[in-house]
Amino acid sequence: MTAATVSRALSDHPEISAKTKAIVKEAAQRLDYKANRIASSLRSGKTHVIGVLIPTAENAFFGSVIHGITNLASKHGYSVLIHECDELYELEVKGIQTFIGARVDGIIASLSRNTLDYDHFLDVKRRNIPLVFFDRVPDLDIPSVVIDGFNGSFWATQHLIDQGYKRIAHISGPLYINTFNDRFKGYEAALKANDISFDENLVFSGNISIESGMEGTRHLLSLPEPPDAIFAAEDFTALGILKQLKISKIHVPEQFGVFGFCNDMFSEHTTPSLSTMDQQTVLMGQEAFKLLNQIIENGNEDNSSKIVVKPLPVIRESSLKKVH
Repeated sequence: MTAATVSRALSDHPEISAKTKAIVKEAAQRLDYKANRIASSLRSGKTHVIGVLIPTAENAFFGSVIHGITNLASKHGYSVLIHECDELYELEVKGIQTFIGARVDGIIASLSRNTLDYDHFLDVKRRNIPLVFFDRVPDLDIPSVVIDGFNGSFWATQHLIDQGYKRIAHISGPLYINTFNDRFKGYEAALKANDISFDENLVFSGNISIESGMEGTRHLLSLPEPPDAIFAAEDFTALGILKQLKISKIHVPEQFGVFGFCNDMFSEHTTPSLSTMDQQTVLMGQEAFKLLNQIIENGNEDNSSKIVVKPLPVIRESSLKKVH
C-alpha cells in the first residue's frame, strides 16, 4: 500500500474503499498515529479547510445551509471555518482577510445586507482562491447557488389571489440585493398576470427584520385604501406582520392574508401558522459545496455556473381564507 493511499484513506477520500480505510485507520489507532496537517498542507499545497461566510447566525436559514455544506465537506476530507458578519460590511471584509490568512482551499459566501462594495471578493479572485456565492449574490461573474425567488414569489402571490384577497401588498427586503429584487419582480409579475394594476403605494421597502415587518404593516394599514394581504420577502418580516395585525385586532386569515418566504423554524409555530416557501436549505448548502469542490479538484472554474434551487410551497393557516 502506497503512502499516497494511506494518506487518502486517513482523509476519508471518497475514491478509497471502505475496507482499505478500515485497515489503515485500525493500524493508525494501534500505532497511535496522528496526522501532521501542517506537513501535509506543505506537501500538497492544500489545507483541506474551506471558509464559509454568512451574514448572520440569528437566522436558522444559514444554519441549515451550513449543515448541508459541512455534512458533505467532511465526507470529502474538509474542515469548515465559519465567519459570521452580523450583517456588517466591515466584519465581512475581516472574514475574507481571515480566510486568506488561514490559506483556505476555497470560500463559500453570502452577502451581508449592507454590502455594496465587492473589492474584498475581487481580491479573492485575484489570488485564485475558488469562490462560490449562495442565496445573496452580487452582480459579479462568479459561480453561485440561488433559490428561484421569482417563481416562488409569483406562486405565493398567485395563491393569495386565488384565496380571494383583493389588495395584496409587499414588504420587501433591500432591493439592491438580487435575492429580494427577484422576489419583488415575482410579486409584480403575478399581479400583471391577473390584470391587477401595480400600486407602488402597496410596496414597503423593509430591512428583513421583525421590526421592519411591524413598521411596514402599520404604514400599509394607514393608507386610504389599505391592503387585505401582504406577501413578505422573508419570514422574520412575516412574523412582524402577524404581530402588528394582532395588535391592530385584525384577524388572520379571515380578514387579512399573510405569506412569507423561507420556512424558518418558527413559521409553523406562529399563531396562526405561517404559509411560506421552503428554500430547501440543506440542498442549497450541498450544491454550493459540490460546485466549490469541483473548482478545487478540477481547477476549471466556469464563472457562469449558476445552480437554481426550486422553492417548495408550504401552505398553513395564515393564507387560507377560503377554509374559513
